[in-house]
Formats: sequence, structure tokens, C-alpha cells
Amino acid sequence: MEYMKILLINHFPLEGSGSGVYTRNLAIELTKRGNEVRVIFPENEKPREEIFEQRPIYFKGVNSTDWDLDYDFPCFTSHPRSMNTYYDLNNEQMKDYIDVFLKRVKEEVDDFNPDIIHAQHLWIAPFAASKTKVPYIVTAHGTDLKGFKKDSRYHKYALEGARNASKIITISKQVDSEVKSLYGVNDEDTEIVMNGYDEELFKPMDLDKKKILKNFGVNTSPDYIVSFAGKLTHFKGVDVLVKAAKTYNNSIEGKTVVTLIAGNGELYSELVELKDRLSINNLFFLGHVSQKKLVDLYNIADVSTVPSRVEPFGLVAIEALGCGTPVVVTNQGGLVDFINDDVGTLVDVDDDMKLASAIRNELTRNDKEERSKRCYKYAKKNFSWKNTLDNLEKIYGGVKK
Repeated sequence: MEYMKILLINHFPLEGSGSGVYTRNLAIELTKRGNEVRVIFPENEKPREEIFEQRPIYFKGVNSTDWDLDYDFPCFTSHPRSMNTYYDLNNEQMKDYIDVFLKRVKEEVDDFNPDIIHAQHLWIAPFAASKTKVPYIVTAHGTDLKGFKKDSRYHKYALEGARNASKIITISKQVDSEVKSLYGVNDEDTEIVMNGYDEELFKPMDLDKKKILKNFGVNTSPDYIVSFAGKLTHFKGVDVLVKAAKTYNNSIEGKTVVTLIAGNGELYSELVELKDRLSINNLFFLGHVSQKKLVDLYNIADVSTVPSRVEPFGLVAIEALGCGTPVVVTNQGGLVDFINDDVGTLVDVDDDMKLASAIRNELTRNDKEERSKRCYKYAKKNFSWKNTLDNLEKIYGGVKK
């Protein structure tokens, strides 16, 4: 693809959410390929330095002293640095939110003169892009569809942004189907491009498990480790994993299993209470874990879990596989598009007994070393950022002005 000037827009910071990580990785890889990239995104603290240009919209937060809007950035569910949601905003706050995105996008289009805009989520970002004369595409990440179903106040903005887009990228078959149903777009308006992962970061490493556990505040030497990474919210099904832990902890005689839960969210206190009520030993809540520390978590784990009730894609499963860690996931949403028997196990939603059985089977396999190698090779072959970016650049080249 020839050199392009690309303006990316997201509704979340560039870490702490799947779309945020996606946007940051995309900006880095596009820049490495010689393109000029700017990114508009919300923040409540000063972002770290990057190789691309950043244009944060500042929201009032615990670590900020100056802001564009006097409330914390809203989310579809939750974020490690904000519990505010779009549905919590009153009409005046909602108007201010839309206005600040419109203003910032116009300013950057006038100053940067991009060839194309790539907005994340079928929400306010593509609506703002639609008010410019620059062609734009949108990636639907799935949580935006939850928001569309939940709060009708945003419908007219989301629909206008969707219907004027040159192309809508969807990340799984389920998301693709829902986008067409909810937004009334045609088959030719969408294209499925599965997410990629950072293969330079998420890779197998020979780590001292005891040392890594100590870094996470866990002072024990278990025989097996089970991991989870994600938001502590209802649709992630963490409560099902907690119940399953009670079962698999008692099912492997003479062996100790530790379950590590990385993430934060509105259900934190409720999940801790569930753990205590069930008297579960060796289950630890780690809180928010950075991307670099997630690599350590996946590498010391014998199995990683995604027990979601709803999961538009499941990038955490790909990241775990990239570290050579097999996964046990639920058989719905985007997960069924890429998890197979060679790298993991699919189980029914909301079935803690089947989840526990699958985890136990994974922990006690006789071919764990060979399976780990298959996981790594599978992720690298099918989900590297190079594959994702190649597909995106073809789309960019087809719609640029």
C-alpha cells in the first residue's frame, strides 16, 4: 500500500480495553509501515509516549488536573480506570460528549488532512467522521452493539455513522450478523477481519513460576495454574469460573491448583464474596494487569479460560495461545470461529461443572508440551498483526479519497 495519512478514533484509552489495545497496535504497525498516523481517544491521565501522534480528549479522573469534560470517560460496561457508563450520562453530559468529539475530529481533519478515517465502534466516533468530507471505515467490536440495544438515545448517531461508512469491519461472524440486523446495512457494506495479536509481546517464555507468582502477591508453589484475564462484569462469566474452581480444586488428588483472575470491574466485591462463601482456597484476584504482565500470567498458566456468556471475539484467548497456553472457552460468539480441539476446548455457557471438567482435563493431559507448541504455531500463523494489517490496508486502499 502506498503511503497514507490515517486518522484513528476510539472511545476508550489505548490500554485497558480490547478496542484500545487494538487501536494502539494498529497505530504502531501502520506507522512502522511508513504511514502517518494520528489517534483521537479519551483519557483521564497523561498517556505514555508512542511512535504515532496522540490527540487525547481529557476527562475528569482521579489522576487528571485539567480536562475537556468534567466527568470521567464513559464505557459500554466498565474500564480499569472508569466505572462511568454511557447510560449514566444525563442528556446534557451526552450532548457535551458528542460535541467534544465533533469538535476534535473537525480540528484534526482541518490540520492533518487525512486520506482516511478509521473509527472504532458503531457509536459517536463514526458519526463525527460522517460530518467531514473524508471517507471513513468503522470497526464494530461488539460492546457497541450492547450499547445500541441498551440506550436508544444514541440510535440516531450510531445509525447515521453506520450508514454513511465506506465499509464496516466486523470481528466475528456473530458481530457481522448483528450489525446487519441492528443497523440495517447490506452484505456488501461489511467485511469480517479477525483481530490480530502482538506476536512480539505475546510469545512463549521460560519463566520462574514461583518468582512470577510472588510478583503477583501470591506466595505459594502450586502444581497447576489456571488464569483468567478480562473485565469483572456479568457477561464475562467470572462467577462461573469461581464456582468451577471449587470443583476442580477438589478433583485432582494430591495436587494444588491456583486460579489467578486478572482484571477489575463492578462485580469485584460480589466475586470476592462468592469465593469466600464457597470457601475456595488458592483463588486470587490480581486487579488490573498491564499487557506486559499478562504475558507473564499466560506463560506460567497451564490453561487460560474465557467463560464468557457473550464474547464478540475473545482476543485474550489468542494472546494466551500466542504464549503457548491452551484455552477453555465457551461455545458462543466469536470464540467458535477459531477455537478447535488442537488448541483448546469449547464448553456450554453457564455450566460450571463442564467448565471444571474441561479445565481438569487440560491440566492433567499427557501431551502438554506438544500441545503448547501447537497453540503457539496456530496463533502465529493465523492471527499475527501482519495478517490483520494486510487485510485492513486493502480496505483502506479501496476507499481512500
